[in-house]
Amino acid sequence: MRVLVTGATGFVGSHLVPALRAAGHDVTVLVRDPDGYDPPSGVTVAAGDLLDPGSFEHALADADAAYYLVHSMRAGSDYAERDRRAARNFRAAADAAGVDRVVYLGALGEDDELQSRHLRSRREVEGILGAGAFDLTTLRAAVVIGTGSASFRLIRGLAEQLPVMFTPRWVRTECQPIAVEDVIEYLVGVLAVPDTAGETYEIGGPEVITYADILRRTGRVVRDSEPAVVPIPILSPRLSARAIGLVTDVPSTVARPLIHGLKTPVVARDDSIHDAVPVELTPFDTAVERALSGTRQRVHPVAVEGPGQ
Repeated sequence: MRVLVTGATGFVGSHLVPALRAAGHDVTVLVRDPDGYDPPSGVTVAAGDLLDPGSFEHALADADAAYYLVHSMRAGSDYAERDRRAARNFRAAADAAGVDRVVYLGALGEDDELQSRHLRSRREVEGILGAGAFDLTTLRAAVVIGTGSASFRLIRGLAEQLPVMFTPRWVRTECQPIAVEDVIEYLVGVLAVPDTAGETYEIGGPEVITYADILRRTGRVVRDSEPAVVPIPILSPRLSARAIGLVTDVPSTVARPLIHGLKTPVVARDDSIHDAVPVELTPFDTAVERALSGTRQRVHPVAVEGPGQ
């Protein structure tokens, strides 16, 4: 199948592209700066920017399917508007090109519980893409554990640097973290199952745990001891983000929307994805160990089916 990947230089995209090649797909990636991207063998590179109509449409010309992995949170406080514009531009171009399927990686959380701009923006992009003429498959995930994940960098930095953490009350919020290898297996797998076209799935790891437990267990792997996590009610997301910017390599501008999102429970309530794409889920501690070592595990070739076969 001829597949376009947007957001190929990001955390998930950089893992997805080689997995798609291993599964036998012809892969094109859309990047703003081709000179700054070193593609895996056999991958075609197309230059363009989804925020600049007229610059990127050529990348969709022969695509049977596309992955939408674009998220502008690192670009500043106007990221929601940028994401809105990029999604609309992509939708129009994909419709004009006659793309059959689009796969989008969104965020878990019930609609009436999405307290942060970050999570609401992810859901808004999902709605914009869902209005396209193509069949949209959405996978909703919580924190993705892996090398390069901003969320995991934040967690790792805190666990490494602080034996005692005074935290906001969000540490009691439930989360269902998932290993990046499992996310990739789902992303590649849905493309090989025609019945997943037009469907929305919730994906998560094998455990539902609180953010406090995530911090403690990550600390156990990082430094062989659990940090003490002490929730206190007076810490605001702004203050928390500033503190995180001082003790981790995650900028406070990125940390702040992430922290706002931590107030929302992100747990998979529907397990129908297991019937469509069976995945042997990675235990949380194993995912952390792999992320710390920077290793990439398990790139499974998946039989290619669908248009363009």
